[in-house]
Amino acid sequence: MKEEKKRKWKNRSVLALVLTVALAGSYKYISGYVTVSSNVNGRELPIYSVETKEKKVALSFDAAWGNDDTQKILEILKKHGLHVTFFMTGGWVEKYPEDVKAIQAAGHDLGNHSENHKNMAQLSVEEQKTEIMTVHEKVKQLTGVDMQLFRPPYGEYNDNLVLTAKDCGYFPVEWSVDSLDWKDYGVNSILDMVLKNKELRNGAIILCHNGAKYTSDALEQLIIGLEDKGYQIVPVSQLIYKDNYHMDVTGRQIKD
Repeated sequence: MKEEKKRKWKNRSVLALVLTVALAGSYKYISGYVTVSSNVNGRELPIYSVETKEKKVALSFDAAWGNDDTQKILEILKKHGLHVTFFMTGGWVEKYPEDVKAIQAAGHDLGNHSENHKNMAQLSVEEQKTEIMTVHEKVKQLTGVDMQLFRPPYGEYNDNLVLTAKDCGYFPVEWSVDSLDWKDYGVNSILDMVLKNKELRNGAIILCHNGAKYTSDALEQLIIGLEDKGYQIVPVSQLIYKDNYHMDVTGRQIKD
């Protein structure tokens, strides 16, 4: 009789332990789901797009080389009453400080595109921090703005870079619609790559370059084309979620 009681007690203890572990595992999963996190299946992801019911898309320009068309782009955006995001390298900021001031004065997002436009996935964590914070300080001294959006050069990243950018106070941002304007295929190519893109939907982030040959010529038609499709064009900062979100495997932000 005593042996039977011992067996029952032992079985109950084992069951309690199993339930405790199971509940702990469930809590961990639920907690990870509702907490702000860029980790998906053990991998850190930047933001590629945003899940939203609002018919909004973000338009962004990478500024790493020339500035021949920057003023024309700003004039077109002003004409249409739009604000977008400019991701700038430290070299570009240093070479064209008046353009940086003009972008900021016009109410556009100022974004960080690294100091030297290197493949930052190949750098150490300390080198990554230097690339991010050097241009951060340049822009802050020039405009007083503490930038919060970071786009990796070439779109290349690893877990360390995503975490390093976040440690530096940044939201790492990629894109879901690429205009491929840098290939210089012409105005129609840019329009087709964006307006006919299967990824053009609510919450898309569109990539252009201020220094590409045909971008400024295509911009007005691109704006009209997006608006004809019912999209409101906004800067990245007004599209992404800053808290209470999780990510899917494509890097799409989803509100909790």
